[in-house]
Amino acid sequence: MAARSAPSCHLRLEWVYGYRGHQCRNNLYYTAAKEIVYFVAGVGVVYSPREHRQKFYRGHSDDIISLALHPERVLVATGQVGKEPYICIWDSYTVQTISVLKDVHTHGIACLAFDLDGQRLVSVGLDSKNAVCVWDWKRGKMLSMAPGHTDRIFDISWDLYQPNKLVSCGVKHIKFWSLCGNALTPKRGVFGKTGDLQTILCLACARDELTYSGALNGDIYVWKGINLIRTIQGAHAAGIFSMNACEEGFATGGRDGCIRLWDLTFKPITVIDLRETDQGYKGLSVRSVCWRGDHILVGTQDSEIFEIVVQERNKPFLIMQGHCEGELWALAVHPTKPLAVTGSDDRSVRIWSLVDHALIARCNMEEPIRCAAVNADGIHLALGMKDGSFTVLRVRDMTEVVHIKDRKEAIHELKYSPDGTYLAVGCNDSSVDIYGVAQRYKKVGECLGSLSFITHLDWSSDSRYLQTNDGNGKRLFYRMPGGKEVTSTEEIKGVHWASWTCVSGLEVNGIWPKYSDINDINSVDGNYIGQVLVTADDYGIIKLFRYPCLRKGAKFRKYIGHSAHVTNVRWSHDYQWVISIGGADHSVFQWKFIPERKLKDAVHIAPQESLADSHSDESDSDLSDVPELDSEIEQETQLTYRRQVYKEDLPQLKEQCKEKQKSATSKRRERAPGNSIRLHFVHGYRGYDCRSNLFYTQIGEIVYHVAAVGVIYNRQQNTQRFYLGHDDDILCLTIHPLKDYVATGQVGRDPSIHIWDTETIKPLSILKGGHHQYGVSAVDFSADGKRLASVGIDDSHTVVLWDWKKGEKLSIARGSKDKIFVVKMNPYVPDKLITAGIKHMKFWRKAGGGLIGRKGYIGTLGKNDTMMCAVYGWTEEMAFSGTSTGDVCIWRDIFLVKTVKAHDGPVFSMHALEKGFVTGGKDGIVALWDDSFERCLKTYAIKRAALAPGSKGLLLEDNPSIRAISLGHGHILVGTKNGEILEVDKSGPITLLVQGHMEGEVWGLATHPYLPICATVSDDKTLRIWDLSPSHCMLAVRKLKKGGRCCCFSPDGKALAVGLNDGSFLMANADTLEDLVSFHHRKDMISDIRFSPGSGKYLAVASHDSFIDIYNVMNSKRVGICKGATSYITHIDWDIRGKLLQVNTGAKEQLFFEAPRGKKQTIPSVEVEKIAWASWTSVLGLCCEGIWPVIGEVTDVTASCLTSDKMVLATGDDLGFVKLFRYPTKGKFGKFKRYVAHSTHVTNVRWTYDDSMLVTLGGTDMSLMVWTNEMEGYREKRPCDSEESDIDSEEDGGYDSDVTRENEISYTIRALSTNIRPMLGIKPHLQQKEPSIDERPPVSRAPPQPEKLQTNNVGKKKRPIEDLVLELIFGYRGRDCRNNVHYLNDGDDIIYHTASVGILHNVATGSQSFYQEHNDDILCLTVNQHPKFINIVATGQVATAPSIHIWDAMNKQTLSILRCYHSKGVCSVSFSATGKLLLSVGLDPEHTITIWRWQEGAKIASRAGHNQRIFVAEFRPDSDTQFVSVGVKHVKFWTLAGRALLSKKGLLSTLEDARMQTMLAIAFGANNLTFTGTISGDVCVWKDHILCRIVARAHNGPVFAMYTTLRDGLIVTGGKERPSKEGGAVKLWDQELRRCRAFRLETGQATDCVRSVCRGKGKILVGTRNAEIIEVGEKNAACNILVNGHVDGPIWGLATHPSRDFFLSAAEDGTVRLWDIADKKMLNKVNLGHAARTVCYSPEGDMVAIGMKNGEFIILLVSSLKIWGKKRDRRCAIHDIRFSPDSRYLAVGSSENSVDFYDLTLGPTLNRISYCKDIPSFVIQMDFSADSSYLQVSSGCYKRHVYEVPSGKHLMDHAAIDRITWATWTSILGDEVLGIWSRHAEKADVNCACVSHSGISLVTGDDFGMVKLFDFPCPEKFAKHKRFLGHSPHVTNIRFTSGDRHVVSAGGDDCSLFVWKCVHTPH
Repeated sequence: MAARSAPSCHLRLEWVYGYRGHQCRNNLYYTAAKEIVYFVAGVGVVYSPREHRQKFYRGHSDDIISLALHPERVLVATGQVGKEPYICIWDSYTVQTISVLKDVHTHGIACLAFDLDGQRLVSVGLDSKNAVCVWDWKRGKMLSMAPGHTDRIFDISWDLYQPNKLVSCGVKHIKFWSLCGNALTPKRGVFGKTGDLQTILCLACARDELTYSGALNGDIYVWKGINLIRTIQGAHAAGIFSMNACEEGFATGGRDGCIRLWDLTFKPITVIDLRETDQGYKGLSVRSVCWRGDHILVGTQDSEIFEIVVQERNKPFLIMQGHCEGELWALAVHPTKPLAVTGSDDRSVRIWSLVDHALIARCNMEEPIRCAAVNADGIHLALGMKDGSFTVLRVRDMTEVVHIKDRKEAIHELKYSPDGTYLAVGCNDSSVDIYGVAQRYKKVGECLGSLSFITHLDWSSDSRYLQTNDGNGKRLFYRMPGGKEVTSTEEIKGVHWASWTCVSGLEVNGIWPKYSDINDINSVDGNYIGQVLVTADDYGIIKLFRYPCLRKGAKFRKYIGHSAHVTNVRWSHDYQWVISIGGADHSVFQWKFIPERKLKDAVHIAPQESLADSHSDESDSDLSDVPELDSEIEQETQLTYRRQVYKEDLPQLKEQCKEKQKSATSKRRERAPGNSIRLHFVHGYRGYDCRSNLFYTQIGEIVYHVAAVGVIYNRQQNTQRFYLGHDDDILCLTIHPLKDYVATGQVGRDPSIHIWDTETIKPLSILKGGHHQYGVSAVDFSADGKRLASVGIDDSHTVVLWDWKKGEKLSIARGSKDKIFVVKMNPYVPDKLITAGIKHMKFWRKAGGGLIGRKGYIGTLGKNDTMMCAVYGWTEEMAFSGTSTGDVCIWRDIFLVKTVKAHDGPVFSMHALEKGFVTGGKDGIVALWDDSFERCLKTYAIKRAALAPGSKGLLLEDNPSIRAISLGHGHILVGTKNGEILEVDKSGPITLLVQGHMEGEVWGLATHPYLPICATVSDDKTLRIWDLSPSHCMLAVRKLKKGGRCCCFSPDGKALAVGLNDGSFLMANADTLEDLVSFHHRKDMISDIRFSPGSGKYLAVASHDSFIDIYNVMNSKRVGICKGATSYITHIDWDIRGKLLQVNTGAKEQLFFEAPRGKKQTIPSVEVEKIAWASWTSVLGLCCEGIWPVIGEVTDVTASCLTSDKMVLATGDDLGFVKLFRYPTKGKFGKFKRYVAHSTHVTNVRWTYDDSMLVTLGGTDMSLMVWTNEMEGYREKRPCDSEESDIDSEEDGGYDSDVTRENEISYTIRALSTNIRPMLGIKPHLQQKEPSIDERPPVSRAPPQPEKLQTNNVGKKKRPIEDLVLELIFGYRGRDCRNNVHYLNDGDDIIYHTASVGILHNVATGSQSFYQEHNDDILCLTVNQHPKFINIVATGQVATAPSIHIWDAMNKQTLSILRCYHSKGVCSVSFSATGKLLLSVGLDPEHTITIWRWQEGAKIASRAGHNQRIFVAEFRPDSDTQFVSVGVKHVKFWTLAGRALLSKKGLLSTLEDARMQTMLAIAFGANNLTFTGTISGDVCVWKDHILCRIVARAHNGPVFAMYTTLRDGLIVTGGKERPSKEGGAVKLWDQELRRCRAFRLETGQATDCVRSVCRGKGKILVGTRNAEIIEVGEKNAACNILVNGHVDGPIWGLATHPSRDFFLSAAEDGTVRLWDIADKKMLNKVNLGHAARTVCYSPEGDMVAIGMKNGEFIILLVSSLKIWGKKRDRRCAIHDIRFSPDSRYLAVGSSENSVDFYDLTLGPTLNRISYCKDIPSFVIQMDFSADSSYLQVSSGCYKRHVYEVPSGKHLMDHAAIDRITWATWTSILGDEVLGIWSRHAEKADVNCACVSHSGISLVTGDDFGMVKLFDFPCPEKFAKHKRFLGHSPHVTNIRFTSGDRHVVSAGGDDCSLFVWKCVHTPH
């Protein structure tokens, strides 16, 4: 029996021998107190060399592998391995946890580092991406996370001299990180030519951006910024594992066993070679070094710690040793002295002194050692080896006695006999050999009974028997010394064993869990004197059991510390200590044994946190000494709250059913009904499984919950108000200390907690986030009301602490295996809380992101009982809990000090008062106590006799079980299990306020034929009558012998028929509820019962037996039976004549029977409608086909009821929805209004006799809800709480080409872009080079090579170009973006974007500055309007994982980067009213909406926005919580509550014929007005979320842009219109959008399409689809075009003027434009009517040639812009056009694989004189030679050809080609430019190139949008270059301007022209 409880003694960890040197680095430091901190196995060790004392930190659950010291050197951070590894920050002085960081990394935490001031911690994971994570460790909050590298990271450090910078290094890389916002952005270190690319093992940061790092080859690499600037070679002979920076300099330690000290500039100071010192040995390798002042700490690979004093550096002091590599298995204790012997795979045997805690002897053997034993006299030590031999040594000098090898396999166990004569040796080949000690170890016997390897041996005390265990778990016995097996159990029975180390045997049965047959226990050792047994297992756990322990699953105490398997455990000779050894952690743990008597004193002195761990988990033995669980609690623990379908699953389910629905909805569906209902009163209170969920509010109303409703009940007026934000059962409720806010938690897959205001009934915050599963069982506010604690009903009953206003999870921990009933926060210390539950009382404190729990310590006072309630007392130490046996436990700190008997049966509720307590129990008694539970001051029994006359109802029974108590307003409020709420006056009378049914489902419901009353009948065996008129009370109740499922009033209202569950039914008097008559004809339950209409002559009774019996009421006889149903009957209805019955069955049959005989009839469905039915409760048939939802498989419609005017059908279903449909509901999936209040299934619905109310019943929520019916037309102006139908309306939202284009555009991500030209063939850098015929010898007499390029107009000495600086951009992204042009600085500047560049443009000067940090196209831009954040801009971009940048428009500083989860891109951003929050919308399929606190980079909330494209989302200008989103057939009104986003769809129903169109723009007005611009040109005006009017045709086309002016509330709209006299594309409106003034944009376009509007002082800024930005004056309506650009791209043609700073561009939009760089503007544009592809100046600059897409080309005179000539000889696009340098010829290259030559001297007739033949593919670029006699052509198959001019003959001679000097070079092909092709060009090409006029620089443009600068020529592959980003994918053309002053590049996707200024190298 004793094994039933854990032993009362205890182990305390006293010493750990060892240090983790293997696979870890930098894990050894001095603390501020000059102690040494390191770790071994799963324990953090703080060692004091002065006192030779160790302290242990034991908060980890697995191996620690990383350690960092806080800069103040008191706090330590350690990281562990494991599936869910965590980081602990702990105090090295008290060894208590300060913070726990968890739930981010997987596999393990490889590195840790604190920043300079110790506020932040960085960690690196061991996962495949080696995630890097930055923490605010005090709050336990992750600030930022990024994938670290594809390979292992070995070290990470903060740059201590620059804020927000980090450096990490590892396998073949070093990375320099910067932290901005929530984005960690890495830059890879550039090794360059300075050093080899290799693995970097450690690093240290220094001043001036210097970083020192230790490399694998022993060099030190020195970095400046991200570049390697020098190496210190041979600093060590091999890898440098550790580098430590201190005030004096740096210390490094390497694999070569050396320590080197360096000064602050890394000049060497000294070298210490540990291998050469007296303690040194060959192969010593340093893993960790720490230098403080004149002391150096060194940790080695072999688990040693040295301390070196710098003055005596050749005498290192060894302060810790341990075993190293391989596993540690051998352990033996000396029989007479406090010594332990260990031997390991490292081939060493070591003897440790347990008193001095030191290694006293060590000897190295030839083989790995697996076991050890010391002879009884302590002279001989035997060691068993891995190779099958064993060796005997003398203990005193470790000299060899004998070495014997008889076996081949490892010796795993050996033991001397107690009399010292024999040695038994057990081998892995399953034999045991016996050797005689005195005969020099001669073999005297062998035991061969086992079939598996030998694991354990024990001798009997008289040395005559041996018992063995083997790998099969068999236990065998042998007679000694011969080794004959003993099989007779009788013989063994009396044997006394000298030691017990076997794991199988009767005496140790209890060490094995009950139902396990695994052999994971490695070792046991029995202590006969103390009657305890210690075990060691594979999970690193040491356990103490009572000895003997006979029954499986005995109780134990457990101790953690070792990491993986503990291989061996032994008591010391005098049982003072337990020694345990770890296999893989090489460590030896020494535990002090504390017997029971000492324990009592010890406990009160130092309750270390480890106490909590040491009480074992309750093991699963049948506890006989624990009382039976109370039946009520038993019932409650069995409730699971799991759902088949959660409300959260509905959207997915609907998506899956979309196909079904598409086919069905082709027919036009009925509109939803005009009526609506509104919840009026709820009868019911959830008491049967909840406690303490009933409170008084500030103003004395009563708040509680039932079903999914939070109820606020006003007892003076007897009215209720409802919080309807939950969508499933509420399980718990608590009130804020100020009694105005309430928190409620519900059931759900990811259940939410709502905090709401009892006055306004609005949610303030919603807490969610996947921390709780299935439901929330308890919540509690802190005393200051800022925090909330919650407990889940998931398997580990997770406890979470929240900052509820912010919606942030502060801390989280696993609570308990069993259910937790209550959580309470300490009113004095906000970091402490208690949880109580089944056999559970835990005291928690917050530690960073974790909670540390300590189990309540019961001691001898009590039993481990189930706690039902708990409260704190009058000091922070005192706590009180109520148990399931009726006691109150009084706790101080974590100790139970006293118990008081309070109630018979469980104490369910308790409440602390100013001076005392009040408790309530199952016994139905409320007790008042004094403040120490000494005296019970008063008791109140809840009895019918005490009921006051004003009660609203009747008490069902005396002394109901009390589940909730609350005090206030002079009363005690009591909630009972029976669903009653009572108010007890202090003087005794009791008033009943609210009641409902008790536990059990409620199905039966009937409304009276002419009175406002109804009857219900339930499985709780009661029949009740309820008053629905204002008194809202239960009028009568009657107990039944069985539960019932249906009831019905007779037509005259005098009788009430009730169907019971046993197949009987009765008729009762409707007033007195007395029996009139009863029948019992059926076995199964009666499911429906109905009187025939009129006189009520017949009664139809339907049962689950599938029959309906018809009775004659007058003579009480059965007159007919309806047969023919194949399943149970669910509903029956009579026709108006009382002749016909309509029947529904469980098999979904709709049947008809004739009364009274019951003959089955077949009626065609068309006829059914024509029949007049007396009632309609059927859910089948054509008339109500539409009530079945899209997800009909998952849910049933359980009930329906038709109003008496046959207009509205109400239904109830399994998901708890009440819906209203228009009747008849023909066609599938009818439209409806739906209401949520019930939690799970609604079992019945009934209209009252006059249709004024609807009554609904909830099955499992036992509530009766009364709804008032609001007729069409009668509509209070109040927000409607119904949700419209399941399916989005089918009407299309309208069409417009621009909208469709924007909606369907797929944004190319730059890095994934592919080639824009359809090129074929092998890329140049992959082509094999043909050897040229005459390779010239390197030194030759031949004439010098001619210039490659004619260097014209560069008079000065040639200077190479070293850099390009962006100076101007012509272009604006207006075609698919909106609201992206804004004024800054009172209209002096404007800000907008194109490609990936943000542009600040000065209106007066036209000068521009740029923000260039985005790495892909910007899609949206917004400006912060708050005066605190002046000129702050946010921009969002395209990318697979896009980012949002927030930056200062004036100095272009990045303030924050937000990495988002919106895949594809960010399409809208908006700042909140205070400017602190930012809203972003993604292009991902869910169109996610996210809210950020942008300064911290913290994501506050995120939610899927809509299934179709959202165009814009904007905050209300006066709010930080309200915003609106619009998109394709979508407008939603959002509220941010804490971390949750709540949305309401815009409601159209109030306006006739309003349909949901595609919405494009948003503006705001006062009093919660919102304006949305639509695709049709209307503007919708919304009040809250209800459409209140439409401004028809505000524009003729779509309204793309709207702008709300903050200072005066005027609204600007912009749309798509044809210019007309009165209309205009821009309009300025008053605040209500009633009057407007139109402005015309004088652009000369056929239609103006405005995409962006903004209003400044007296000016309106307009951005158009045509890439213009126009400023319109409000007074004079004058238009000033500020920015021009091409409308559609690509811009293929580009030409620079031969002598002036002009250039021409030609694009797809059919225009050629002339630009002036100096004046920063467009000078002219020519509309050609066709897309232009190429353009060229003549050499004098007087003519321009333009090639078109349709094959035509035109020559214009520059002076007059008159056409000089035009010609069309080709059908396909002209790709390039060129004048010869002598102005004689014009060459025209086309996509027809040809080049045509024209002679211009023959005049404007332009006849072709010849052409070039056999070009293999389309022409890309052409260049003339300087003498006009050759033309080079590059073609679409990556080939370059040279032709003679004008003959067109192909020139093949390489030597001749090499000698040509070219006038220009724009070719991307040819050996001279081979180096421009990059390695990454598999899918993408270089599109264009241009060599400078000086002939020595070359620029290119490619498909990735990059402009690159090379030297010319560049014949080497992959030449060095500089890159310039800014363009979107595809740079189509690029040119130098005259004098190489600028480079102009033309964009493909972005239709923009970039002008770059050339920076020449100085002379």
